[in-house]
Amino acid sequence: MNADILVAGETLIDFLPERPGPITDVSRFDRRAGGAPANVAVALARLEHTPLFWTRVGDDPFGRYLEATLTDRSLPGRFIELDPKAKTTLAFVTHDETGDRSFSFYREGTADTRLEPGRVADSDLENCEWVHVGGVTLSSGRSREATLDLLERAAAAGVTTSFDPNARPELWPDEATFRSVCRDALEYVDVVKATGGELEALGFSGETVDERACGALEAGPHTVLATRGRAGSIAVARNAAPWSGPGTTSHPGYDADVVDTTGAGDAFVAGAIAALQEGRGLEETLAFANAVGAAATTAPGAMTALPDRDVVRSIRE
Repeated sequence: MNADILVAGETLIDFLPERPGPITDVSRFDRRAGGAPANVAVALARLEHTPLFWTRVGDDPFGRYLEATLTDRSLPGRFIELDPKAKTTLAFVTHDETGDRSFSFYREGTADTRLEPGRVADSDLENCEWVHVGGVTLSSGRSREATLDLLERAAAAGVTTSFDPNARPELWPDEATFRSVCRDALEYVDVVKATGGELEALGFSGETVDERACGALEAGPHTVLATRGRAGSIAVARNAAPWSGPGTTSHPGYDADVVDTTGAGDAFVAGAIAALQEGRGLEETLAFANAVGAAATTAPGAMTALPDRDVVRSIRE
């Protein structure tokens, strides 16, 4: 398969609670496939932009379940690796009454920390137009080097690169390390998607999300997409951005009957990549990405709630 998008990062098991509340009060969990880059890859496939996906899971029952789930959702198996020496990462999710969630990870030395640099060859990158990575694989293990190596080589090859820091403080030794490593990644990145809180954690100052997003342009990217929850999203871009001139664009988002926000940001990322790959401008890109993200909140789970184009169209009508 000759895909023009490559997504790289973790695939893991999300255990979703039977009801909202702290983990100490939940007795039953439902197993689901998850991981931010995995969600982005599957969402792109649902939006008719099937990518290559580079990931690593354990050669264990959970890992084989994830491998089957990814291939069942049309992702090619070329870069889906089974690690015979490490387990698959597990994440227990809890929700509050509004659908917002928190995570408890079991990830010490697991397979997604063991991505190896060079697994995606330069010849593979020559056939790509876009590479997307997330921040979790930067947090520990050999995968940090592998992710930075992929971004550096993709940038050198003229491939458009995007990055979602996907801040999970429990996976990092401290905020300073998170900021330092992610700022290293930003040197090779064209497009960043982040929340206002993530932009602040990355060291970009400002009282508003818009101000922090403008600050992030100085770190390397030519485009910053910032999500603002129920308030929609904004985009800021420099002259170097191929899809617009400099300036700020915003979209108020769409109303949705929120059940579970897990994966909404990943759906937004996929919507944005798909729209930009189709040559849409930033205003239309935000509208489409917001609709994809909103649709993803209307059912439980991340991957299982990802919409196709018909669902996205119904959100926008």
